[in-house]
Amino acid sequence: MNNNEKQVYDILDKLNIVYEKTEHRAVYTADEANEFAPVKKGMSCKNLFLRNKKGEEHYLVVVQDHKRLNLKELTKKIGCTSLSFASEKRLKKYLNLEPGSVGPFGILNDENKEVIVIIDEDLKNADYVNFHPNVNTATLCLAYDDFTKYLNWCGNKIKFLEI
Repeated sequence: MNNNEKQVYDILDKLNIVYEKTEHRAVYTADEANEFAPVKKGMSCKNLFLRNKKGEEHYLVVVQDHKRLNLKELTKKIGCTSLSFASEKRLKKYLNLEPGSVGPFGILNDENKEVIVIIDEDLKNADYVNFHPNVNTATLCLAYDDFTKYLNWCGNKIKFLEI
């Protein structure tokens, strides 16, 4: 277990958040996760790390794994300049993550609270949600209410949008 992953468990324990951990082979896409690491319960999510055109703003977008994300529509909803995927270098700089392990636990590494978290409104309908603990070889299942407790503790700006 690396320090980035251990930090997730330490914070969840500190916040008294109960979770179920499932270990699996490394997965890099939502499709691979569904095939090789199917969740037992809760909503599976995919997470995208995006930047605006000038690279001044960064967004972590959390949506149900089966949804297609239209970046032009999302740009309009957010009210920013055009969006594109952030580079591996930016992913490392802002969230200290590797490709394939992007998720909301990465904002633990955003010390300056620069990343804006965009959450699909449909997640509010889930009893449980599933995310990687900063590595793509495990998935954590936690109650949606505990997920929001974690997000609020982190202190990043959060926007709920219909995606």
